[in-house]
Amino acid sequence: MGTNNELLQKIDSGYQKFSKGQKKLADYIRRDYDKAAFLTAAKMGEVVGVSESTVVRFATALGYSGYPDFQKALEEMVRTRLNSIQRMEVTYGRITQGEILASVLQSDIEKIKLTMESIDQEAFELAVETILAARKVYVVGIRSCAPLASFLSFYLNLVCDDVKAVSTNSSSEIFEQLIRIGEEDVIIGISFPRYSMRTLKALEFASNRKAKVITLTDSIHSPMNLYSSCNLIARSDMASIVDSLVAPLSVVNALVVALCMKKQKEVVSTLERLEEIWDEYQVYSGDELDKVSGRVELGNGTPGPDGKEDGHE
Repeated sequence: MGTNNELLQKIDSGYQKFSKGQKKLADYIRRDYDKAAFLTAAKMGEVVGVSESTVVRFATALGYSGYPDFQKALEEMVRTRLNSIQRMEVTYGRITQGEILASVLQSDIEKIKLTMESIDQEAFELAVETILAARKVYVVGIRSCAPLASFLSFYLNLVCDDVKAVSTNSSSEIFEQLIRIGEEDVIIGISFPRYSMRTLKALEFASNRKAKVITLTDSIHSPMNLYSSCNLIARSDMASIVDSLVAPLSVVNALVVALCMKKQKEVVSTLERLEEIWDEYQVYSGDELDKVSGRVELGNGTPGPDGKEDGHE
């Protein structure tokens, strides 16, 4: 893994001999080395759930003269930042192909649990109230966060009168779409490492125009929180080439459900109107599949597998 990751090599080679507490520390450093570098021995022990002396003994077991020396090695790791391939080696290097599915799903389960334990309920409720009170809601998310922004915008349309999913192909395009944002509006910015400068600039622009700013990001230390009045924190802990957006999506789901519960009558009324419109304009008749009497019936009047026409009566 190269000299920059000498600490990880030491952890890998000694892992099998480590005590239970030391293994917990090793797993934490693999996963959160960028946070670990800023912790005292006592604080690291508190975060991981071991004693301060276990942390100090762990440092010496790895061959460092003491905790300060060990912390320098951690800082060096942060400075040199692992690339995607190295991150995959760190996280999944010791597991077989057959264990990948279970390992990734288990990792996602843990991220949801950690998010559940640490999310700020007051911030969540403030986000709900802020969105409900807004004249217009803007949602911005770039690159791997774009699906989250798109999903949130889609469902916000059921609850809010005016929702704008900000198209993010270029910085100039973002500002053109935000040109009318003002103090009665809210912007929801979604960004996880690697953080997006374009999203950050959009939030800065909105904040300067006195709009309310809500962020969905991975840490209270995220740069996205510089301009926000309300921070929703969800664990993403990208450990491989793929961002884990399972926990953020759960928070988005919770936000939508909370909003729908607050405006239950309006949402039911909107859905009923939509059903009528879909029926009237046969929106789904061309591409829906209906299971009828044990066989699949295509809703577009085309022959099914048995050669008979499958249009609705």
